[in-house]
Amino acid sequence: MGGGGSTRRVTFEADENENITVVKGVRLSDSVIDRMKEPSSPGGTRPRGSGAANDEELKKRIAEELALERARRDSEAQKRRLFGKLLERERISSNEHLTRAILQERAATEEERQKAQRFARQLEEKDRELKKHDAYYKEQLARLEERSAQFYKVTTEQYQKAADEVSARFK
Repeated sequence: MGGGGSTRRVTFEADENENITVVKGVRLSDSVIDRMKEPSSPGGTRPRGSGAANDEELKKRIAEELALERARRDSEAQKRRLFGKLLERERISSNEHLTRAILQERAATEEERQKAQRFARQLEEKDRELKKHDAYYKEQLARLEERSAQFYKVTTEQYQKAADEVSARFK
């Protein structure tokens, strides 16, 4: 177990008490920190140079890794903000499109309502015209019937008179 070297990369930083902690919140003990500072050579000897230089190099690497991590987080945050802005623009565009469609539909509905009112007025006008024609023709029919009755009366009288004359002549 643990014979092979780990390929996992761990980023750590120093906190206010000069303890080194893993960025993800796991606290390391002093012995683990000391082992991390020691080279991983099989002989277990310290690398060339002083321990302070090693500490400086370690701090520099930690600072670089922290800067990279911050840059990555900032980049992700910026991407989230841009995506949020994009979604907001899309929502606004959708709302504008929906509003435009609603207004067009309302305009079409209003136009249809006005058209229906116009047809209703035309229908009422035709109805009044038909009633006027109906009254006129009823009046004409009444006159014709009256005239016909007068002609019938006159014709009947003349027939009766003629019949009486013929009867009187041939009696």
